[in-house]
Amino acid sequence: MGENFARSRTELLTSGAGVRFSVASLAAWAPGVETPDDWVAWARGNISLKTEGEPALRAMPPMLRRRAGFLSKMALEVAYQCLGTRANVPMVFCSRHGESVRSVDLLMNLAKGIPLSPTSFGLSVHNAAAGLFSIARLDRAASTALAGGRSSVEHAVIEACGLLAEGEQEVLLVVYDCPLPAVYAGFQDCHEQPFAWAWLLRPPAEEFCALNWRASPELGSREMVALPGGLDILRFYLRRDAALERTCGRRRWLWTHHAQ
Repeated sequence: MGENFARSRTELLTSGAGVRFSVASLAAWAPGVETPDDWVAWARGNISLKTEGEPALRAMPPMLRRRAGFLSKMALEVAYQCLGTRANVPMVFCSRHGESVRSVDLLMNLAKGIPLSPTSFGLSVHNAAAGLFSIARLDRAASTALAGGRSSVEHAVIEACGLLAEGEQEVLLVVYDCPLPAVYAGFQDCHEQPFAWAWLLRPPAEEFCALNWRASPELGSREMVALPGGLDILRFYLRRDAALERTCGRRRWLWTHHAQ
């Protein structure tokens, strides 16, 4: 399957035809914005995300829940909500920055000569949330964890649609991020906020979204933007906007929503 999937993904990237998919279910969580009504209000600009708070993550066994950091807890909360009792559904976990807070703590300890915790190191890798989710559910479904800069969500959708093109009926997409540690503040290019959301993707039906792309003749703006890509795309979906265009580097992405 690996070779066929790699070929399918390459064909998607080079065809220029874009990808299409339907969202069978949605879950989202952020401090102060937890319910579906909250998220619709947020998308319309009526409420703002908070900085304090943590998901309960009651679906996960306590022993594993205690291992998860704040970022992973957000990702796991929406993954549980979105997937429900389904099993053997392939998963794509997408975070631009990943467990950067835990990684910086490890590096600081290393610089001070403090022995590193194997557990903390294992939970700092990019697929930590996916691993905890699989272990907790005893689910051996394939999972991918990726980052792609400002285009992280777009590449994750292409990855998920590659699985659909290969014959999978459903794919779980989990998108999550939080503010960078202070040591990286000078590298931020957007107003980072903590959030997580998940889509259960299926092949396109009567209502579907499409993602198309083309080369941009000029580099996208490097000025600070208001929202991380994940929140920008979620707002587009929740408001049922007809289109959203994002320029990241030399790539221009066009999201569209179609309701028949």
